[in-house]
Amino acid sequence: MRLFIALDIEDAIRQRIARFIDGVRNFAPDARWVHPESLHVTLKFIGEQPEVALGSINQALQTVEGKAIDVTFRAFGFFPTAKSARVFWVGIESGPQLTGLASQIDDKMPALGIAKEDRAFSPHLTLARASGGSGSPRFRRGDGPNRTFQSLQEKLGALPIPEFGTMTAREFFLYQSQLSPKGSKYTKLSRFPLT
Repeated sequence: MRLFIALDIEDAIRQRIARFIDGVRNFAPDARWVHPESLHVTLKFIGEQPEVALGSINQALQTVEGKAIDVTFRAFGFFPTAKSARVFWVGIESGPQLTGLASQIDDKMPALGIAKEDRAFSPHLTLARASGGSGSPRFRRGDGPNRTFQSLQEKLGALPIPEFGTMTAREFFLYQSQLSPKGSKYTKLSRFPLT
């Protein structure tokens, strides 16, 4: 099973982002656009795990303590850089609680044989990926200037910075990701409250 841990986003914000995607999608027709119903804020990517690992992962996540977190969705950017863009994303602003939650989750994983992150937490919502490109924010071998997002960048440069809204996250989820030619399908497996 391919697993990750994430926050879901409120429907009103999801709808605003969906309208934004509809308005700009044609400026990057070769990109693979995320289905709005799949949008989420990844806190920890776990990767492939046997089904028997679910119990211990759930137990570890039940010990995570966190308070409800205000999360604002605004602006956009490109990974790893605008010139070598492989990923188009919406920015996330939040206090230290969101980073603290991601860090606490990450700290629980090594005891389960799941590696800790080797880079700082960088919250974002992925909207599109260049075809065949990795979603990693870091430079990868073979990265270089590409034109997938060039027209989109020119269009966005003429628009005001988009604001999609603020929500209060009161829970996080363990998700399963199932890959298919039509895109990934995400299923919530477990829910963990933030008090």
